[in-house]
Amino acid sequence: MSSVPPPAPHTTTQENKKLICGLLGILLGGLGIHRFMLGDTKGGVIRIVITVVTCGVGSIIGLIEGIIYLTKTDQEFYQIYQVEQKAWF
Repeated sequence: MSSVPPPAPHTTTQENKKLICGLLGILLGGLGIHRFMLGDTKGGVIRIVITVVTCGVGSIIGLIEGIIYLTKTDQEFYQIYQVEQKAWF
């Protein structure tokens, strides 16, 4: 008997989280809110510290992450950022 893989999570939830996190990364990336949305509290706090220490210049990291999130397919985003919980880019 071959084992059947579990069904993939509902696509709408993945798409909504991808869109929300992508937009939050672009608009409020320096505050790390997109990382908090993904459940990465440590990453969110690090983004805030980087932004404060660099006088706002470090917020470019959030902008880049937001763009990367939106360019991923729903399945890639879900696997990389929600299942594997990748912390940087």
